[in-house]
This record gives sequence, C-alpha cells and structure tokens, in this order.
Amino acid sequence: MAANTPLSSRQTIADLRSIFSGSVGNLIEYFDWYVYAAFALYFAPVFFPGNDPTAQLLSVAAVFAVGFIMRPVGGWLLGRYADRHGRKAALVVSILAMGMGSLTIALLPGYAEIGIAAPVALVLVRLVQGLSLGGEYASSATYLSEIAPPNRRGFYSSFLFATLSLGQLLALLVLVILQSILTDEQMQQWGWRIPFLLGALAATSALFLRRSMRESPSYLAHEGESRPHGTLRELARNWRACLVVAGLTLGGTVAFYAFTTYMQKFLVNSAGFEKGAASMVMAAALGIFVLLQPPLGLLSDRVGRRAMLIGFGIFGSLFTVPIFLALSAVTSSLAALALIVGALSIVSLYSSVSAIAKAELFPVNIRALGVGVPYALTVSIFGGSAEYVALQLKAWGHESLFFWYVATCIFVSLCCFLVMRDTKAYSQIDKD
Repeated sequence: MAANTPLSSRQTIADLRSIFSGSVGNLIEYFDWYVYAAFALYFAPVFFPGNDPTAQLLSVAAVFAVGFIMRPVGGWLLGRYADRHGRKAALVVSILAMGMGSLTIALLPGYAEIGIAAPVALVLVRLVQGLSLGGEYASSATYLSEIAPPNRRGFYSSFLFATLSLGQLLALLVLVILQSILTDEQMQQWGWRIPFLLGALAATSALFLRRSMRESPSYLAHEGESRPHGTLRELARNWRACLVVAGLTLGGTVAFYAFTTYMQKFLVNSAGFEKGAASMVMAAALGIFVLLQPPLGLLSDRVGRRAMLIGFGIFGSLFTVPIFLALSAVTSSLAALALIVGALSIVSLYSSVSAIAKAELFPVNIRALGVGVPYALTVSIFGGSAEYVALQLKAWGHESLFFWYVATCIFVSLCCFLVMRDTKAYSQIDKD
C-alpha cells in the first residue's frame, strides 16, 4: 500500500491540475465574453452614436445576441473536434479564439475613426467569440464530468457554472474598480478597452495551462475504436436526449441571463440605480451565486439531478414575476441584493447540475457534440435574445411582459423535468 501512495498522490495532483486548468480557462473565456455586457453602458456610444441611451443599448444587445448565433456552430465544430481529437485539444482551440477576439476589440477603432466599419468589425469579432464559447461549454462540461469520480460528478461539474459566473463577477469587479478611479468621460473614451486587453492577456496564460493538462480517461479508453465519433448521424440516433437537453436548458438559460446579464441594465434603466451602485449590487449577488454552485452540485450527488431541476422549475415558475415586480419598485441596494440573491438561489438549482445532467445523457463517442449542439441552439435562440427582448418590450412600454416570459420559459422546462429520468441513476458515463 505504501508503495502505491506516491503514484496515487501524483495522480491526485494531476487530476487537480487538470480540473484547475479546465476551470480557469472556462473562467477566462466567460470573463472575456461578459466584459462586453458589463462595459456596454460605456462603449455603446463609441460604436453606435446617437442621443437615445436605450437605442444604443438595444444595438449593443443585438450584437450580443448575434454572437450567440455562432454558438451552435461552435458546439458542432468544437464538439465534433473534441469527440474525434480529444477534450484537451478542443479546449486549447476555444481559449485561443476567445483571446484573439478580446485583443481585437481592445484595439478596434470606433465609429468616429472608421465609420460603419467599426460596428461591422465588432459583429465579426463577436461571431468568432460566439463560436469559441459554444465549443468551450461542450468541451468543459464533457471533460469535467469524465474526469470526476462517479460519486462526485455533480460536485466536479458544478465548477463549470461556478467559473462561468466567476468570470462574469470578475468582469463586474474590473468595472467597479475602473469606475472608482476613472471619470465617466475617461471610461467612455478609453477606459472600457482595458478589460478586453486584460482578458486577452489572461487567455494567453490559460492557453499554456491547457496545453499541459492531461486528457480525459474516458476519451483515451475509446480513442481509435471503430464506431463513429462526433458525427451528426450518431447524434440524430440520440434525438430524445437532444430534446431533453433543449428542454432543460430553455428555462435555465432565460432565467440566468435575465438575472445576471440583463439585471445590471434593469437596475439602472428601470429601478433608477446609479451605474456604480448597480455594479456593486450585481458583484455581491454573483459572488454569492458562485459560492452556491459546489455545495448544490455535491447535493445532487446525493439526491439526484432531477430533484434539483424540479425544484428550480417550481420555484422559478412561482416567484420570477413577484421578484421582478419587487425589483421594479426597490430603492435600497440591500433590498435589491436580497431579491437578486433569492432569484439566483433558485437559478442555482439548475446551474449547479446543468453540465452533468447533459453529459450523462450521451455515450462517449458523441458526448461533447451531444452536450454542445442542442444546448447551444437553445441558448442562442432564448438566452442570447433575453436581454434584447427585455429592452424591446421596455421600449414598447410593456416591460412587465418580460417577467411573464421568463416565468413561462421556466414552466416549460418544468414540464420536461417532470417526465425525464434522473440522469444520475441512468448515466451513460457509467457505461464508458
């Protein structure tokens, strides 16, 4: 036994290093992605000049939504690549593409310098970053679920949304710091470029980490076998699993983007908060949200994924509208924080098990593709458009309809949760 201890210790260290490398890369990917949303209030006039702040934000939100169009393409291309050439290889490609996109935005001239070419270039860069992000989720979710011990898959996979949200939190913290040391004029002139440059530098570090991480044991065990890997034909044979992924993603992605990405704008435009106060509230709320993911993921290893998802469906359907209505009239930062934390606690019942519930539905030869394509399609249609829908309904004078829209999407997912099998009990990973 003693002779085996050094080997066991080295294996544990290798596992931790691989999880850290995958998680840190995921964090940086989402930092780069959410910096766009966090700093939109400042760079919107640079690329979309005009006098109406809501119209400018609509334009920025439209570009944010356009970036989501490429996520299914990324889920397909990089999911296929991950199933054929390994999870590690796909994760290296995704972080490289995201980092290059952030560097381009950091150096991109505005409308005043190059005219219509500025917003066009912004759209093109966001398309590349959308492709990267679509492949990142598929590869990360697959990798973390396959490297975890069977009784800790929920715990390990919960770090996907934890690092995702931590990336968003860091984007907000950078915003708060810059708001405290720069004037509004400086932020709009050049300060908004700083986080994109930081994201590009961080992506370079993550690239080196990912190049040294070890490959998933599940992938290595089936590498080179005769059955097709990463093909749409094989994926089509698992169409029921694809429908389950789409169904459980629908309500979760709309709720997540409503209470995170859009909420900062909602606090400023609808609740009347100052930009700095809104950023502080969201930073605190996201910090709590990040901390909720691992313990809830661990809980799912005991009670199953389905029970967690049903809890999200019930509470989300019942309390989304009341929470939004209360936030519309709130005047205290602490009250706003309490309401948003309440909403994100409900969302956590979905987010903490989202990755593992999807990965456990598919066999190893199409797992990354199966996680990536139906998830990215659903997110691109409903998640990417959530902020735009909210702002457009506000512009039309019917903002409250968005509250009901979010609750309805959650209820549709609840119907899916009630008829699906618990993926923990019927996990395809156990059959690898």
